Amino acid sequence: MTRVDFHSQVSDKIHYACRLIRKARAANCQILVLSQDLAQAQSLDRALWSFSASDFLPHTLIEDPLATQSPIVISADQEAPSPHHDLLVNLSQSLPLQFQSFQRVIEIVSSEEQDANAGRQRFRLYQQQGIKPTHTVANAS
Repeated sequence: MTRVDFHSQVSDKIHYACRLIRKARAANCQILVLSQDLAQAQSLDRALWSFSASDFLPHTLIEDPLATQSPIVISADQEAPSPHHDLLVNLSQSLPLQFQSFQRVIEIVSSEEQDANAGRQRFRLYQQQGIKPTHTVANAS
């Protein structure tokens, strides 16, 4: 069964995602990041290139022909098939359609009211699927 972890009250979802992605890559995870829209996907793409001077976080957008070879793939398309199934990092406000095909899902939820409400709804939807999500309040996001 998929493990689901919520990280809430995140002040900067892009920066927080970069930190989680770096940690997951250190553990050799292959990652799909689901963004809210193309603009957010492009913001994350830019942030990953400049996030750390000492870490290389190879990534691409899912439309890229090299997506199957990249350990980190960013997508704004819920329906695009994922080349990876280790970790799904969800930045969107929707329940990921393919979440059950992943070993782990990390939901990043900001403190903004709309995002927090959408996060609560996803938490309930996971519970309705028989999953017991964990919840962590983000520190120094």
